[in-house]
Amino acid sequence: MKILKITSAVIALLLIAVVFMAKNQASSMVNHPVGNRPLPNETPADVGVVFENVQAQTIDGLLLDGWYVPSQNSSLIIMQHGYKYHRGTFIEEVAMFARAGYGVLVTSIRAHENNPGLHITFGMEEVKDLDAWVQFALNIPGINPEKLGMLGESMGGSMVIQYAASHQSIKAVVAHSAFSSLADTIATSVRYFTGLPPFPFAPLIQFWAEQELGIDADAVDAKLWISDISPRPVFIINSLTDRVISPESGVLLYEAAREPKQLWEETGVTHKDFDTFFPEKFESKVVGFFNQYFFPEITL
Repeated sequence: MKILKITSAVIALLLIAVVFMAKNQASSMVNHPVGNRPLPNETPADVGVVFENVQAQTIDGLLLDGWYVPSQNSSLIIMQHGYKYHRGTFIEEVAMFARAGYGVLVTSIRAHENNPGLHITFGMEEVKDLDAWVQFALNIPGINPEKLGMLGESMGGSMVIQYAASHQSIKAVVAHSAFSSLADTIATSVRYFTGLPPFPFAPLIQFWAEQELGIDADAVDAKLWISDISPRPVFIINSLTDRVISPESGVLLYEAAREPKQLWEETGVTHKDFDTFFPEKFESKVVGFFNQYFFPEITL
């Protein structure tokens, strides 16, 4: 009997420890204090591109920082970074689009860089930030509203799918290493970001994150949105060996999308690094995608 009591007490303590560990990890994953945020250590000027520092204000009053590269061909690509990252991830892409004459608006969102906000809601609130940037873009003189595209990577890729699905102002979308949904990718992401095994921690972390944010994680599902982008084109770029998001994300998104749609998948590529692993192919495919729909007379 004594051994049974001791065993029960040990099991109870372990369960309590697991629950509190999951709660702490959930809080860490959805909170992003200013002192912990990475900042860009390069600007477009470092790759020889002239740019302006710009700001946009959200409908709920947040002032966000961005970079704007003037367009040479009346088109504009809005580029959105991923989870707990920054605009610096797009330095080479800025140069890539500038070489092709495209204008570029490199955006940042709440709770990232030096922007206000603390919580990351995986697009539920951040969609307001994208809308602020789109409104900014639509007011740039000389930009043809029929040639306004979006490129997002990781969480930013899922966000641009979410935004474009309900906003006809976006005429073409590239989603680079986008998660298909939180439910689809949470086990992979929990292992990557926390080092903890998916069971039992993934469902517990999801539960505590939902409690802290007041959202339903199942509502963050790009598979439910992506079909509404049609008849506007979408291009999905996905690594079959991704360790940050579910490697199946690309296929799930492609199957849920309607035409016109394109899918580029590779193995051996790390998360959101197609531009690093295949720089020339990435430029050819991504710029070629936007050219196909914005400037069909141009071929690379």
